Amino acid sequence: MKPARPQPASTTGHRPALDRSTVPADNTGRTGDKAPQVALWQQLIAVAGVLQAIRGGASGTAALDAVGAALRPGVQALLFQVLRNLGRAEALRRQLARRPPPPDADALLCTALALCWRAEDAPYEPFTLVNQAVEAAKRHPATRAQASFINACLRRFLRENDALVAATDADPVARWNHPLWWIKRLQKDHPQHWEQILHANNTHAPMALRVNRLQGSQARYLQELADMGAAADPAGADGLVLHRPLPVQALPGFAEGRVSVQDMAAQQAAPLLLDGMDRTRRLRVLDACAAPGGKTAHLLEMAGEGAPLQVTALEIDATRAERIHQTLSRLRLAAQVLVADAAQPETWLRAASSGALFDAILLDAPCTASGIVRRHPDVRWLRRETDIAQLAALQKQLLATLWPLLAPGGRMLYCTCSVFRAEGDAQVQTFLAHNTDAHLLPSPGHLIPRAADKDGAVPDNRFGDHDGFFYALLQKSAD
Repeated sequence: MKPARPQPASTTGHRPALDRSTVPADNTGRTGDKAPQVALWQQLIAVAGVLQAIRGGASGTAALDAVGAALRPGVQALLFQVLRNLGRAEALRRQLARRPPPPDADALLCTALALCWRAEDAPYEPFTLVNQAVEAAKRHPATRAQASFINACLRRFLRENDALVAATDADPVARWNHPLWWIKRLQKDHPQHWEQILHANNTHAPMALRVNRLQGSQARYLQELADMGAAADPAGADGLVLHRPLPVQALPGFAEGRVSVQDMAAQQAAPLLLDGMDRTRRLRVLDACAAPGGKTAHLLEMAGEGAPLQVTALEIDATRAERIHQTLSRLRLAAQVLVADAAQPETWLRAASSGALFDAILLDAPCTASGIVRRHPDVRWLRRETDIAQLAALQKQLLATLWPLLAPGGRMLYCTCSVFRAEGDAQVQTFLAHNTDAHLLPSPGHLIPRAADKDGAVPDNRFGDHDGFFYALLQKSAD
């Protein structure tokens, strides 16, 4: 889904994007359900290596890409659990050792503690995890000298589990497994819902699908899934949420473009922008930060065959722009895709429109990705509080740059996959105060996991089955 480490303000037009062409490994169930393909100690070495890379500033996506193919699925499943419990693990390590061991040993020790600190959630028996972690320490050159230390810490943890866990319960980072600044920010931004957001962030994300209405109906696809023993619930006009994730290769008609994997919150973008617009006339639509192309495709699917909708999709990164081409090709759709910086229209506007204004603009702006932590649990540990101001400045720049490109009476949908108000409500209120020709239409505002249904919001799917998002629909005065 998206993302690797979200980039700061220097990467205009490129936001962390959820890559939903594959199903995260941690959605396949407990790691221990089947015999591992490789030794557990080997997986633990790899997990610790990825954790150390993340601590050094690398994204989990990039670090996992460096893991061998045979190891990667199991390593990702274990890594996601480690990242969801890292605050607790680090607090426990501080109880076990006054001074942290060398980085390699610390990463392996925290990996083991994160996986086994709560026996009912452990992917393997805690005793097995401890044994295999010690074996990993002995076998890896970087941790061999610390093997006895790791063994002593983990054996003590097994003996004194209850007392050690109790000693960390008062630490909010241990309890919520988020940086302290993140917790405080949510307490300020969402005083009624901050606990729900943090709890949701530590759960597995559901697998949501969007049925391509040009190739079939939601009801028909639900029946096809039921016929193959896969249960799902309808959500929205074209979406459904699987009770259990499936590999995309197992989805009926995926290769032929009959269905896409897309979170339910993200599926609100196209209807919000297009519903209520006159689609009998030719509409020029700009998707300003489009990769990997899910929202672009949804706009085209909603338009229907032969509908007069001309979509231009921008992406600053050529590699990510290629993903848009791949998405559209699979779905048998067509749009103009340009490798360009949305903040510099002088470099692309003539190619996109010969200078004409757009009837609608979708600005899915670069953001902290604080709303998609379930799918990318590394985000919370990679982000710094200063990133919020940097990204908010970029969002402000994009809004100011793109607004003049909107025709009178046209609509702009501003959205971010963030739960921080600086990237949502505050950003839009500042924009409205400085643009008297902009009017806020009924919009969902902040969609919060576990608390999405709220007064005044666009009708939403059931609680807890979507990512955190923000939507503001803006209309330009006609005169």
